Amino acid sequence: MTELTSLGPTRDAYDAVAAVYAEQFHDSLRDRAVERALLGAFAELVRTNGDGEVADLGCGPGYVTAHLHGLGLRAFGVDASPEMIGLARAAHPELRFEIGSMGALDIADGALAGVLSRWSVIHLPPHELPPVVAEFSRVLAPGGHLMVDFPATDGPEHETQSYDHTVATAYRWNPDRLAALLREHGLTELTRTTIAPRPTDRRQFREIQLLARKE
Repeated sequence: MTELTSLGPTRDAYDAVAAVYAEQFHDSLRDRAVERALLGAFAELVRTNGDGEVADLGCGPGYVTAHLHGLGLRAFGVDASPEMIGLARAAHPELRFEIGSMGALDIADGALAGVLSRWSVIHLPPHELPPVVAEFSRVLAPGGHLMVDFPATDGPEHETQSYDHTVATAYRWNPDRLAALLREHGLTELTRTTIAPRPTDRRQFREIQLLARKE
């Protein structure tokens, strides 16, 4: 477990914009058919390994946690922002939401059937990503599945590239490097999906969806 130096500033930044963020993105899956399909595949794979719990890490206001619940998963959400967790609990009182850090999850070893990290690693500076991936692996049961998505760097020569995110400094990751980091922690890549940006997207970044299994 690792104390993340980026946690405090990122938490405070999201606390400040939580209500606006929740309103702006509450239906963001509606126009993302490919991502909905990938979440469906993730849910099906998780269910084949039993009825274990699934953590939505960096859950924000909880709309994706609720989507996973609608897919039949025993999903709960974790976020560092108390304001985000408050909004999630108010919007989805039937689900569990906890304040926590991805670097030090209050979850037992091997307790989870699945972990979803949807854009939740983007605010980690490069040196903080390995211990967070180690936490993903630690809390997953053997045979458990991880789905992580993130913006990709422009070329293979770049491991990371920072960019000016609306809320806090964020990073794009080289997909091969991130997949190698997963392997170093016992997570085998199953599929890799690239989603091209739409012409209307403010940032023209490729989005990567990596699906992995803990061996």
